[in-house]
Amino acid sequence: MHIHGNGGLVGRVVGLWRYPVKSMRGEALNEVNVSWHGLAGDRRWAFVRDGVAQSGFPWLTLRERADMNHYLPSFVDPTQPDKSSTLVRTPGGVTFDVTDPTLAAELWPDGARVIKHDRGVFDTFPLSLITRQTIEALAGMVSTPLDVQRFRPNLLIDAASDAPFAEDEWVGRILRIGDLRMRVDKRDGRCAVITIDPATSQKEPSVLRAVVRQRQGCAGVYGSTVAPGRIALDDDVLIIE
Repeated sequence: MHIHGNGGLVGRVVGLWRYPVKSMRGEALNEVNVSWHGLAGDRRWAFVRDGVAQSGFPWLTLRERADMNHYLPSFVDPTQPDKSSTLVRTPGGVTFDVTDPTLAAELWPDGARVIKHDRGVFDTFPLSLITRQTIEALAGMVSTPLDVQRFRPNLLIDAASDAPFAEDEWVGRILRIGDLRMRVDKRDGRCAVITIDPATSQKEPSVLRAVVRQRQGCAGVYGSTVAPGRIALDDDVLIIE
């Protein structure tokens, strides 16, 4: 492993995504600003099902509607995503403002509404990361290729080592990625979302079973911002000593 003067190089960024609407299609990025609340524009909107206790899990997600990944959100002004209006193109090719009640009714006829949260609607931490090697190892466990979007990360890292699950060793450490300083807080406990093929919406339970049996239910890691900054594809990922 190559060692820089300010820490060890552990990989480079090969994929960046934000998800303007929780559980909808991710937007691939070349570069993005990262604040205390994650990537600019990430998961700022979410749909809430009517009649579901707020103390439970009220969100409308891929678990309830497996084809939500086929709804494509975008920002009217992508240069200011946290201030911009948000549009959603449906699988049928119709474009709605995210706040249009017609969109909510299409997504969940039993009743739903959209909410906006300036700090993002995250299940745990605002940043998520997984390595290419981990996805390839999991694909080997189930003998089928796995699209990275099953795991809905913000960052896909090509690790400096070919060994899978390298990101598990980064828990508790600080990473420098571009201008960002990111703390890796915990392993990412997975749910049924990773069983859903993002292209076909078909479910393959063996994916989650493999993660539960062989990886304690975890794949990838969660993190939080220590110092905000801009990140980009091909940025080095370094552990700060």
